[in-house]
Amino acid sequence: MNFETEAIRTQIDRTDFQEHSSPLYLTSSFVFEDAEDMRASFSEEKQRTIYSRFTNPNTSEFVDKICNMEGAEAGYAFATGMSAVFSTFAALLDGGDHIISARSVFGSTHTLFTKFLPKWNINTSYFKIGEVDKIESLITPKTKVIYAESPTNPGVDIVDLERLGKIARKHNLILIIDNCFATPYLQNPIKFGADLVIHSATKLIDGQGRVLGGVTVGKADLIREIYLFSRNTGPALSPFNAWVLSKSLETLAIRVDRHCENALKIAEFLETHPKVNWVKYPFLKSHPQYDIAKRQMKLGGNIIAFEIKGGVEFGKEFLNTIKLCSLSANLGDTRTIVTHPASTTHSKLSIDDRGEVGITDGMVRISVGLESTEDIITDLKQALQSIP
Repeated sequence: MNFETEAIRTQIDRTDFQEHSSPLYLTSSFVFEDAEDMRASFSEEKQRTIYSRFTNPNTSEFVDKICNMEGAEAGYAFATGMSAVFSTFAALLDGGDHIISARSVFGSTHTLFTKFLPKWNINTSYFKIGEVDKIESLITPKTKVIYAESPTNPGVDIVDLERLGKIARKHNLILIIDNCFATPYLQNPIKFGADLVIHSATKLIDGQGRVLGGVTVGKADLIREIYLFSRNTGPALSPFNAWVLSKSLETLAIRVDRHCENALKIAEFLETHPKVNWVKYPFLKSHPQYDIAKRQMKLGGNIIAFEIKGGVEFGKEFLNTIKLCSLSANLGDTRTIVTHPASTTHSKLSIDDRGEVGITDGMVRISVGLESTEDIITDLKQALQSIP
């Protein structure tokens, strides 16, 4: 079936009530017919729901949909995107293992790599987005994983997934891709050689800023290890959030189409504004990885990065003058959101560290929503005009 049909028609079996929409299963546990049924279920001779920390019909439906969309064999759903990231690495890596990661990653992922995983003697080497050729020089006998986001947060850079896939296969490494900004609708990393794909479902998959969630999908043998780790450590997605996210997937395609249409128009507007130094949006021809983006993405996504002339102070002034758009740390909402990373989300990084990932003092990230583009542009225009 096509993407939109899979998103709507993949669902758990109906109960005796023959409900049209999948019901909520707000239960912590499930009962058994007899002692033998219970024994066979816990020994996994019988595949069935036991306890909602392990599986739940609502989380199973959500995972099945993401697997179908991504072309994955199996998956597991988590309470948040970062619990998906941490649990995936914790399940697959041993003390002494080594990660090779793109330098441009989400701030909490960077903190995980630099502060927490080293406690277990798991270390990370970074490569810059434009230096994929240097990855092989970073590989050691202990290297186990190559990791990247594409598009990246917050600089909206594009990583060549096909090249990463070839390197991972050549050296028998696990390739893990964070596909949050693209969603399964715009990009399928498994087609390019990824073994696992991670999403923060909190973002575009939910799409309305309501719930938290995360999911990892990919090869069944790797997901098995992640499942065993997670059923014992407890980062499971709640049934209610899974139900919300599964319903959200039914409108993902139509929402993301509109997000992308709006974002391209706004990126084109910003590119012509005299108080903007540069604009980065994957489907703008001026984007440094435009050709790669066109090759591996269906559309350009909803995130734009641009630089205001005047640095940090003018960046703050821009945010102070915004009226319609929201000031928030979230993204992928129906509402347009603006963030100034240098003074907020990445303010604790040094100027050099921010420069490593393309975060300049005047950079602003926009998560373009579903409002009228005319209204969004009017708000951005008046905020830019307020800057001296």
